[in-house]
Amino acid sequence: MSPISPYSDLARARLVDLRRGLLRLHKALLDSERLTYERVHGRISSPGALFQLVIGDTWFEWLHRLSELVVQIDEMLDSDEPATAIDATRVIEQARMLLKPSEEGAGFGKRYYDALQRDPDVVLAHAAVKKLLRKGVFHLN
Repeated sequence: MSPISPYSDLARARLVDLRRGLLRLHKALLDSERLTYERVHGRISSPGALFQLVIGDTWFEWLHRLSELVVQIDEMLDSDEPATAIDATRVIEQARMLLKPSEEGAGFGKRYYDALQRDPDVVLAHAAVKKLLRKGVFHLN
């Protein structure tokens, strides 16, 4: 086991905060996508049916990148080695890069842009995560 970095506690706290923010954002995006999906395809019959769509339908596939980022944070938090400032900074930078809406193109950026345009809950969750991302790891307040 490596020696504990002086930033380990702060890095862990930032990762925990980021994880919570990303989960709220993911839920807002999932709720928004569910409503949009239901407008096109009809009501989703059950939570189990929604789960099957989320993991297997191309409509929801773009959300997997956000899910994977949360899993990566979970693995860091559950590791026997404490998260270092470098680890936390790397994940924060991945989140910054991922959460860039794009009016043009396809993929995550475009779908994220569309969700931000149609749903105020997504906008609020996005703003909360962006605030966390601005904190970085080394700001102590």
